[in-house]
Amino acid sequence: MARLCACLAATTGQARAHLDAMGALGPGHVPAEVPGADLALIPGEHGRAEGPFTAYGRTAVGEVTLHNRPALLAALAARAAAPPPDCSDGELLLRCWALLGDAGVAPAEGMFVLAVLDGPDLVLIRDHVGARTLFYARADTAWAASTSLRALRRWPALGTSMNLSAVRSFLTFAYLPGEETLLTGVREVLPGRVLRLRRDGTSTETVHWEPRERIEEPVPEDPSGHVLALRALLERATASRLPVAEPAAVLLSGGIDSSLVTALAAKLHGHPVHTYSISFGDDLPNELGYSGLVAAHCHTRHRVLNVSGAAVAARLAEAAALLDSPVGDPLTVPNLMLAEAVAADGASVVLNGEGGDPVFGGPKNLPMLVQEMHRTPGAPWDEDRATAYLRSYRKCWTDVPDLLTAPALEALRGAPDPRRHVAPYLTADGAGPYRMGHLLNQLLHCNLRTKGAHHILTKVERLTSSQGVEGRSPLFDRSVVDHAFATPPSFKLRGTAEKWILKEAVRDLLPGTVVDRPKSGMRVPVQQWLTGPLRDLGQDLLLGPRSRQRGLFRPETVRGWLRGEGALLPRQGGKLWLVLTLELWLRSYDV
Repeated sequence: MARLCACLAATTGQARAHLDAMGALGPGHVPAEVPGADLALIPGEHGRAEGPFTAYGRTAVGEVTLHNRPALLAALAARAAAPPPDCSDGELLLRCWALLGDAGVAPAEGMFVLAVLDGPDLVLIRDHVGARTLFYARADTAWAASTSLRALRRWPALGTSMNLSAVRSFLTFAYLPGEETLLTGVREVLPGRVLRLRRDGTSTETVHWEPRERIEEPVPEDPSGHVLALRALLERATASRLPVAEPAAVLLSGGIDSSLVTALAAKLHGHPVHTYSISFGDDLPNELGYSGLVAAHCHTRHRVLNVSGAAVAARLAEAAALLDSPVGDPLTVPNLMLAEAVAADGASVVLNGEGGDPVFGGPKNLPMLVQEMHRTPGAPWDEDRATAYLRSYRKCWTDVPDLLTAPALEALRGAPDPRRHVAPYLTADGAGPYRMGHLLNQLLHCNLRTKGAHHILTKVERLTSSQGVEGRSPLFDRSVVDHAFATPPSFKLRGTAEKWILKEAVRDLLPGTVVDRPKSGMRVPVQQWLTGPLRDLGQDLLLGPRSRQRGLFRPETVRGWLRGEGALLPRQGGKLWLVLTLELWLRSYDV
């Protein structure tokens, strides 16, 4: 297993030296006609990098899994450009882009990043929704890019340090929602983009895909056409992600999203389906009754994994270290343990139900919709949409003045405001790739491009790949997303039913008690962990000498949070979890 890296410098020797410092393995075998550049793989890191490979005078490395390979092969064959039958997914994608440009990448469905040497430039390509990540930086008159943030952290020419602006963003969102990373000078390529880096230090970005709002007017009274079309797309998306000649594995929480993926896998796969659920103990509220019902209904081999607070405490640092950017999600360790269980059963692929909420409209949009209904523009209590959106997250955005030390707050003076990450999506004005007319679609677009790409998908990819398993998300399929934004909002949020069209599309496959159940989400006992198995760890990490020396958090605030004091109830567990996760990640990267 390996991850990729690339460098564009003044000479080939300099490029090679930079990649060696990042941990690259051997020369990249870049053609002599591309001086001052190199591509290579980084061994010993969890990833699916391959290459270098060459086509039409371009050389690339990539981490590429294509779900519609036959369609891409047919498209090239129609132009009398059929590739060798045994070419890898990475080479196939390179051929599509080299021959057709951005229009050759747009039809590709899958999980991919590609770093291409195109003449004197380095071109970085990321998939539509952000299933795989790619980072880049500039130092010593050179560009470097890698799917490993650690590789760029090791680059001496860059000399990274902690990015305080990103710290505030993380505390606001519980993930990093845009280009910024926690390392100064390092940025993330955005999903659906092609980024061209030039030797003179300039860059240009083009969009190969962005969801568009294409709602027919007038809205049809009969929604059956939209429902049937969605069903066909869901079947195709699931079928294309099922493994070949082995049982299918599905992470099954018992909610509608993972349940429908389980039902479709059972319907479409010619091999057994294995399902996996989490339990935090019988004395806590759980969804095991629903997941067990779905497993029995779909005749899967079902396994419930018991996750104790002690296990979470023992493995939290390990899980944090596997992530390129921290994710303040208490399910990271349970997700890692699920990936281990799937791998132990011999599966190479595991499907999940991620994507239903950010694509079809889960209940977390309701506070924003209610706020819009009762908003009084110009009133003293009025808030713009971006402010209301951040407040609805209920993370640490409003706590930053009390949480960060005075020097940290002073250093943040004049730094870009976190609202910039969401504001472009939350308006019907103007043009460009962000504009959508309906508020619900604005919210979903924002969720897709922030939480979807930078929390949900990156967490799934990094934790599953650490076990040699590929996590696949049918509900993030490009065609499914396109259909969702062509669906009238009233078919997604219909009366009091969230994700109505998604439920109707699979109603015949699942028991009614599952289809019509209200969403409750995974009940994670964070507060019990923090006052139990994680209590000593939290004290040692957040109030110990290393954290104090960094000078990021006010000890008196952290101490109060650890005691459950102040006005944080009943959310102090989730907020404290963010701080603990951030501290573990910073230590892992020696920041």
